[in-house]
Amino acid sequence: MDLPVDEWKSYIFQKWSLLPKSIQDTISTADTLKDIFLHSSSLLQPEDETFLKSLASGYLVGKDPNAPPFYREEGNKKFQKKDYVGATVLYSKGISHARPHTADISLCYANRSAALFYMDEYEMCLKDITRAQMHGYPESLQPKVTLRKVECLVTLGRLQEAGQTIRDLESNFAAKPTVAAAQFQILQRNLCRLKMKVQERERLTATFPTTLTKIFEDMDLREVNEQIPCASSSVSLCMDPLRGRYLIATEDILPGELLLKEDAFVSVLNPGERPPLHQGLANKWDTRVTNGDLYCHRCLTHTLAMVPCDGCSYAKYCSHECMQQAWGLYHNRECPLGGLLLTLGIFCHVALRATLLARFEGASKVIRKLSSEISNKDMCSPESETPLRSDLGGESEENGNIVQTPVPGCDVNGKYENNYNAVFHLLPHTEHHSPEYKFLCALSVSALCRQLEAADSSKPDAAAPPILCSELSTWGVAMLKHMLQLQCNAQAITTIQQTGSEENNVTNSRQVRLATGIFPVVSLLNHSCSPNTSMSFVSTVATVRASEKIAKGQEILHCYGPHHSRMAVAERQQKLRAQYFFDCSCPVCQKEKHRATVGPRWEAFCCGRCGALLQGGDVLSCGGTSCMESVSRDHLISRVQDLQRQVGGAQKLLGNGQLEQAIQLLLGCRHDAENFLSPEHSVVGEMEDALAQAYAALGDWQKSAAHLQKSLQVVEAQHGPSSVEMGHELFKLAQLFFNGFAIPEALNTIERAEKVLLVHYGPCSDEIQELQKMKSCLLDSPPI
Repeated sequence: MDLPVDEWKSYIFQKWSLLPKSIQDTISTADTLKDIFLHSSSLLQPEDETFLKSLASGYLVGKDPNAPPFYREEGNKKFQKKDYVGATVLYSKGISHARPHTADISLCYANRSAALFYMDEYEMCLKDITRAQMHGYPESLQPKVTLRKVECLVTLGRLQEAGQTIRDLESNFAAKPTVAAAQFQILQRNLCRLKMKVQERERLTATFPTTLTKIFEDMDLREVNEQIPCASSSVSLCMDPLRGRYLIATEDILPGELLLKEDAFVSVLNPGERPPLHQGLANKWDTRVTNGDLYCHRCLTHTLAMVPCDGCSYAKYCSHECMQQAWGLYHNRECPLGGLLLTLGIFCHVALRATLLARFEGASKVIRKLSSEISNKDMCSPESETPLRSDLGGESEENGNIVQTPVPGCDVNGKYENNYNAVFHLLPHTEHHSPEYKFLCALSVSALCRQLEAADSSKPDAAAPPILCSELSTWGVAMLKHMLQLQCNAQAITTIQQTGSEENNVTNSRQVRLATGIFPVVSLLNHSCSPNTSMSFVSTVATVRASEKIAKGQEILHCYGPHHSRMAVAERQQKLRAQYFFDCSCPVCQKEKHRATVGPRWEAFCCGRCGALLQGGDVLSCGGTSCMESVSRDHLISRVQDLQRQVGGAQKLLGNGQLEQAIQLLLGCRHDAENFLSPEHSVVGEMEDALAQAYAALGDWQKSAAHLQKSLQVVEAQHGPSSVEMGHELFKLAQLFFNGFAIPEALNTIERAEKVLLVHYGPCSDEIQELQKMKSCLLDSPPI
């Protein structure tokens, strides 16, 4: 996904292994990225490009005229089953394959408007009706969508528009009496009903309820930071030969305070797993729902009413405006290369897009910058980007004069902004990457450059002048640098997706990766396995908040992934060393390295006789003073794995609606677990959570809440009482108490959940808004 597909990786690694030792040594010992790129790209042969093109052809990213009828028919099946979300996605897939101003695209838009109408998405429904009409929706079907339009307008309170639409439709009937008598009577009855509805709404109120309008409160930073515009004034940039660039607190910071708010300089939507290739025509169109079907490919806004690119079936957007912006910035170059970019992976795609965006900061200026810095013999070395002093810059001697050098990425005034200059100065860590990996990246970029050059040279359009032909090596080296930067500087853009039973009004949540982006200011944050910040995303904007009190002068730290609450110290160190090329020496790692070999509570075993914790290595012994019980660790691990399989089976039963069978299986698992697992073991938490889901599905809110509270004990032991994981679980518990009308318990849990989630997400998150609605409803309820 991040890297090229396995077939291309294997092909290039084999090519590397067959190179003469002298050529391998030349690439391995190259002093600059330019040398690596030029030596590697000279080895790219036509047969290599042919193989890559064959891989890229496996992605169906073009417009297929046979696809819209297929997807429309599949969508109709979902619609008939009242699966309106599934129907909407399939209609959208049909729209993405249809050409503009064709019957196919107009019919898909009209059908999607119907699904949106039944989902109460009236604004989106209206837009789809307009799109269907704009693309030539058949005149014989116009009354049908016009009546749907009136229904939407009435529901939204736009009564004048609704009345005018009814009058226009009546005029059309009078002018063109081509409708059959029976159909005309049905339409007349519908028109009368809608006119009465309009009159009734006009008598009630002329004011549209503000609750139907979603207001987004923009969370601005407290004060302007003159040095880092997208950071709080309580943050300062420092430099150190060992730590590199880093951020510190210039004053005491309280939990929940907003520290950074940065829009991604560049981002690329995560395409998900590659679908299997099918030989049969009937099965070649993918009906799976992916992030690409639900989120805008430019701004990452969630939407069910996608607007596709006119040139390909892959890129889809939340609006026509987003589509036009993406086209002007980068998609006009990417559009014909969709299959190739999916084959080469997200890192290569991000590298290309970053370089394309650089043009808008002045192409000639960027090319001069690239040419001068790429020719620097030391650019592969991190020392070339480390100043001589531990402050905001360094000093060097030039013609006998002391010259102050700014922090890499800052402008001449010492300001560090979200721009290409800052992105360019992120470290590629070239000396740490293996020769094979650099060869893979260089050949992938070289193949992409050749395809871009071919596309540029074949375009007769003077409005889109070639950008790579004259400076191919310069732009190629820039892309190679960005691709190498991404292993340490790529930021996963995530969102919280809600799952669960709509009937029971209880949701689970999970964090999913939407996209990969580059955030040059966020990249200044160093790692800790126990960080003092929490990061979340709204669209392509990252917000970093203090998750605990940060004292003046303390470094502001972020977790790169390996967190002490999720993995042991040895595993964390291995992951950090493999991806980020350093050994973590944060306080929690130091503490875990020097303490006795005792596993965390959420992985602990207990004695089957006395209940005390078991301790030891391969053989575990009871920690009780009067108990001599001992047992093999491998035996206990085998029992845990058997329990996990049974819990997995119970969760499948839950998904199939076999609730009683799932509960019996889970209760049996829980009984077995009591004989050898700590009450705070993660598997115990999984069982209690599954039991809570099962009882919630049965409507037994009291039992569901009791089991979820036991699951909460495990979450608190593993992640801490103020963790974001605890916040999500408290949100679920609040829903259970709310549904069971346990008012005191619900209000208490809502307050606890708000306290935690406000720190991590601020007041504008969906969960905070939902908690406030529940609280308002409970407080307004009459006493029993």
